[in-house]
Amino acid sequence: MATTNEHTQHLKIRSTQMEMPSSVSSGRTTDDYDRKLRDTQEEMERNRLQIEELARKKQELEELTSRKRAFLSQQVELTEKLTVAITLIERGLNEIHEEAEDLEQCRTCFSSHLDKIQKINPENWTRDNLPEKLDRATVSIDLAADEYDQAAAHFEGSRSGAIFGRASKRSRTNSRSKESGEFVSNLRNGLAFNLPILVLGGAALVIYLLK
Repeated sequence: MATTNEHTQHLKIRSTQMEMPSSVSSGRTTDDYDRKLRDTQEEMERNRLQIEELARKKQELEELTSRKRAFLSQQVELTEKLTVAITLIERGLNEIHEEAEDLEQCRTCFSSHLDKIQKINPENWTRDNLPEKLDRATVSIDLAADEYDQAAAHFEGSRSGAIFGRASKRSRTNSRSKESGEFVSNLRNGLAFNLPILVLGGAALVIYLLK
């Protein structure tokens, strides 16, 4: 009887030992599953971060492209405005420079006429020299008046038109331009223009007095 019990107990022990590998295998399977799950989750997280990074870079690129497009548009627009402005400024400066030169010529001419007119003193004229003095004074007055009228016509369409009491006009007729050109030429000739007339006037007076 004792022999039979010992054999039975021995079998039970072996049965328990045989069940242990099954439990260990199950634990390993669970660990493998958890590891794979973690790997999958980590991979998904990396993919999510990459997608977010790509989206961020795409948005930055779109913003930069939009800014570049706006800059190019502003660059073209401002370039055109500045180019036109520079051209108009240069044209205006040239006109102002030419007008300033004409005004200087006009000032010199008027100063000469004014000096002559102020020196005329009819109170000092005698009965004998009255005709000569009066004729010469009349010639001087007529020349000054004529050149004043020419100056007024010349500057009528310019910024300096108000000097002569005439409103500034942007357009000019061909005849007015011709008169203005003649006036500028006369101003630049200076005494070369006035002297022959004075000489002729003086000669006429001498002939008149010698008769």
